Amino acid sequence: MLKKLDSISLQHNIYSMINITFPDGAVRAFEINSTPYDVAKSISDGLARNIISAKFNDNTIEVSTPITEDGNLNFYTFTDKEGKKAFWHSSAHLLAQAITHFYPDVKLTIGPSIENGFYYDVDLGENVISDKDFQAIEDKMIEFARGKYEFKMRSVSKKDALDLYKKQGNQYKVELIENLIDGDITFCDHADFTDLCRGGHIPNTELIKAVKVMSVAGAYWRGDEKNKQLTRVYGVSFPKQTQLKEYLELLEEAKKRDHRKLGREMELFTFSSKVGQGLPLWLPKGAALRDRLEQFLKKAQKKAGYEMVMTPHIGQKELYVTSGHYEKYGADSFQPILTPNEGEVFLLKPMNCPHHCEIYNHKQFSYKDLPKRFAEFGTVYRYEQSGELHGLTRVRGFTQDDAHIFCTPDQLDKEFKDVIDLTLYVLNSLSFKSFTAQVSLRDKENKEKYIGSDENWEKAENAIINAANAKGLDYVIEYGEAAFYGPKLDFMVKDALGRSWQLGTIQVDYNLPERFELQYKGSDNQMHRPVMIHRAPFGSMERFIAVLLEHTGGNFPLWLTPEQVIILPISEKYENYAKNVLELLENSEIRGLIDLRNEKTGKKIRDAEVSKIPYMIIVGENEMNEGTISVRRHGGADLGTLSIESFVTLLQDEITETLNQFNV
Repeated sequence: MLKKLDSISLQHNIYSMINITFPDGAVRAFEINSTPYDVAKSISDGLARNIISAKFNDNTIEVSTPITEDGNLNFYTFTDKEGKKAFWHSSAHLLAQAITHFYPDVKLTIGPSIENGFYYDVDLGENVISDKDFQAIEDKMIEFARGKYEFKMRSVSKKDALDLYKKQGNQYKVELIENLIDGDITFCDHADFTDLCRGGHIPNTELIKAVKVMSVAGAYWRGDEKNKQLTRVYGVSFPKQTQLKEYLELLEEAKKRDHRKLGREMELFTFSSKVGQGLPLWLPKGAALRDRLEQFLKKAQKKAGYEMVMTPHIGQKELYVTSGHYEKYGADSFQPILTPNEGEVFLLKPMNCPHHCEIYNHKQFSYKDLPKRFAEFGTVYRYEQSGELHGLTRVRGFTQDDAHIFCTPDQLDKEFKDVIDLTLYVLNSLSFKSFTAQVSLRDKENKEKYIGSDENWEKAENAIINAANAKGLDYVIEYGEAAFYGPKLDFMVKDALGRSWQLGTIQVDYNLPERFELQYKGSDNQMHRPVMIHRAPFGSMERFIAVLLEHTGGNFPLWLTPEQVIILPISEKYENYAKNVLELLENSEIRGLIDLRNEKTGKKIRDAEVSKIPYMIIVGENEMNEGTISVRRHGGADLGTLSIESFVTLLQDEITETLNQFNV
């Protein structure tokens, strides 16, 4: 009898245990219904105190969620992207609760976390929230937070959920619920507040120690201009007051570095309402800057075996129907261009790749001819909503440093790795040292967004992951971020302020070669399908220059800056000498200009500082008589009196040292 009881007890222990796999591959057994908090506490009390969110088998869960099956578990703190997401999503609930306190008749809609904080879209009826209300909302949020209320999830039937919001007259929540599946609907409760929510919260409100309402803006329901405009309230929150203080200081620094402000002060680019929103106009200095960046990449590309091509700014509609761009983006693009010929329709070019496919198709290639690497600084056009336009980072017309490599399947691995090397070379050369590679794959659940077979997608995704591993890249995998025709390796670059930007991208594509019926003759004399690599190390010239401006604060490396020197004669008597100095500098390929304005020297120096010109040369009677120059560096450093030859050597050495550092 005792043996039988021991057997039953053993079976009970076996069936009441689950295996948890950690990110490092370690596996440990825990009792069924253990929570992420329980698991963390078994590792260390410190870990248990710091975790605020968790992910189990790719699903974000609360740290109090019971785990009932074997699986993979990740812990997140506020320092992690997923941890911030849970923290800010939870803070959005507090924001909604505070708004409801002040405006009891408000209709809540959605309140997600975003890259830096969160927002909540609300229908205030006749009421208005302004910056005068921010402090009261912040104080109420902190008051609620101190209540240490737990965020509790509960399932609700579709009928009950609809009944609740119909009773409240909230048509927005009703619309959301009508598109949900019965059995998958959940609410989140804390204190006396409840909201429709899918989950992903911190343990309780007390973790939120500092909040700031940042701004209010108008936002159309579901982003559709035909719908009612709601009030979007933006906020940010932190576990410590000092973190909020540091964040606000960072924002002040970011304002000083705003590329729109610097671009205006440095006379790089402008916009015109007559030309149209989102269509930048490059001024002479900005055009010169762009040209130097282009020449820099062209030199590297030529060395890597690329051939430059050029394609038109428009193409027939059929071209983009073949590529799939019209099906995926046609409705959101610029309207078709009609010609006098009936049935003839053109589109502004949204992508360069269909044109490059047709360049490949102009003749038959052998396997001995591959890879073919076609590169182009091609301008493309995409219609962005006016509210989404932002300086150079979000425009309607932009130039991509685009290239497409057509290769055999056997060449794919080497070609992809070579493109990684080229992209890293570009980023390093321009002082972008901190980045994360993002492997962007298909959405596992919704494959209708993509073209091509599962087999081709698996081959393409594996090619990217294998290359990233071989190159030792620090990368993360993001599902649902792939292009519609293939997976991507995106480079998420951190600037000097710690902000992350998506710049360079590399993509593997088996699908467009099929759609365009691209072929090459193999060694077996049979026709085969090439693989296509899309790549753009800069991403787009507009976005890259915007990020570079903010990263450097406008203080470009000397080899790149539009004007390296400005000469300041202290009166008109020394203008001819200034012109002689400039001529000597230009003979040594140093770029400069003379400030001939009738202004005091101090004013000229201040203006040169604002323009971020690296060196100022001041000339007066002593300099003219002695054939010298007085040199001042941007930022205030006085280099004293130098001969023109010594100054030329100084600049040439600085440029050479910078370029040699990266073999530019």
